[in-house]
Amino acid sequence: MVRTSREQGIVLRTYKLGETDRIVHLLTQGRGKVRAVAKGVRRPGSRFGGRLEPYSHVELELYAGRNLDRVLQAELLAPHAAIRSEFATSAAAAVMVEVVDHVAQEGERDNALFLLLRAGLQALDARPEDPAIFVDAFLLRLASVVGFHVFTDACAVCRTRGDHVFLSVTAGGVLCAACATTGTRAVDREVIEAVALLTSPTEWSALPALARERPRARARAASYARAFVEHHLDRRFRAYEAVPRP
Repeated sequence: MVRTSREQGIVLRTYKLGETDRIVHLLTQGRGKVRAVAKGVRRPGSRFGGRLEPYSHVELELYAGRNLDRVLQAELLAPHAAIRSEFATSAAAAVMVEVVDHVAQEGERDNALFLLLRAGLQALDARPEDPAIFVDAFLLRLASVVGFHVFTDACAVCRTRGDHVFLSVTAGGVLCAACATTGTRAVDREVIEAVALLTSPTEWSALPALARERPRARARAASYARAFVEHHLDRRFRAYEAVPRP
């Protein structure tokens, strides 16, 4: 039985173990979430202690244990040190990895989730002026990856296409007048357009302009993003509160 494997992974979080070891939670490309112990990484002069910092993208050699894998080797592919150097980007990345840690399953490959986290961290590593906008986009894009899609160009209930103005968290997007229940609030189309941009899986470069040029629509869309994800994933994400916002 082969007990060793090589994986690309992104460090989600770490915990101290004993005096010199560390437990590492990783999102890997081939095996989903993996928990591993890195022996001796907290000793001065450790071979790869600095390579297993949160948000680092690494290539690993892992040995499969009964309860925890063991990290035998780690090589940096992208350290993302710039993220950790500033509070705003570090806080934004903390939200991304908290949500991923919640939805990722151990031993279940999810390449779309891995690529989304990698793209989100790359965007933060560029030191954007407003990291929070990338958090809002990441939340809605992750929700779509795990099966909770936000409809912005068709009614979330009857799928009738059109420029609908009612926006619902529980229904999953816009509603036509016929499907909107009592109490569902209408919003400006600019807010719907902002939500659509946040949801679009490839539109990272357009996000700074949204934050800069349409701050009111962006703020409403951000509020919707958080409410939508926390409702459908049934969890309140603590790290979200720490992200600085304009």
